[in-house]
Amino acid sequence: MNFSLEIGPKTDLSTLPKVKDVYVTMLPGGDYKETAQQSGELVKEGFNPVPHFPARSINDENQLKDYVSRCKDLGVKQVLVIGGSRDPIGKFDSSYQMLETGFFDGIKIGIAGHPEGSPDISDSDLEKAMIDKKPYADYIVTQWLMDTQPIIDFISKQTIPVHVGITGPMKISSLIKFANIVGAKNSINFLKSNFSKALDLLKPKDPNDLIGKVKSHTDYFHIYTFGGLKETNKWLKENNYV
Repeated sequence: MNFSLEIGPKTDLSTLPKVKDVYVTMLPGGDYKETAQQSGELVKEGFNPVPHFPARSINDENQLKDYVSRCKDLGVKQVLVIGGSRDPIGKFDSSYQMLETGFFDGIKIGIAGHPEGSPDISDSDLEKAMIDKKPYADYIVTQWLMDTQPIIDFISKQTIPVHVGITGPMKISSLIKFANIVGAKNSINFLKSNFSKALDLLKPKDPNDLIGKVKSHTDYFHIYTFGGLKETNKWLKENNYV
């Protein structure tokens, strides 16, 4: 199995586990130059950085071109092109608009997948967007989920590799909070129905059960740490995943 994980532009790289692919976020209000710089530092440390390119956080083609050029100059070979969860600050409203510029030629491209839908877009528009983006993409990274059936159903419909989004070990109460944020409705119901006792909500939940059910359908898992990098690192080591 192959694991990747997500960090921020200011994460201390000395705390990273020994995974190859490390995604660098660009959150709403963030500076793309910081994400590019962190990606360059990851190259120096022997990692394969995958910077986020959120369409709604990029002003125009000139800024996008500068962002891509900076990343290429720093040795970046792979990117994740996404819509981004905010109102557009400039010209771009979707990842497709950025993909069709051609600026990413020569770079491995990941796009976002939403097996349980997204709060930012209707299901019909989401399906159309996936059809439009796929010709540009090398693989898909899904939102993180807890209910395995939507993941398996989603993978069965794809023609390119799917990297399944998971979380590191987290309390169930925290997982429910983040599930609400990303609009993972089925996973919210799954969590609430399977962990109803208050005591259970405070216990850490690791993704091993989900991995066990899905690994026959994919070799790739993408970890959303939500700030719990230390716990994720420990879990990866204890399970001999790194």
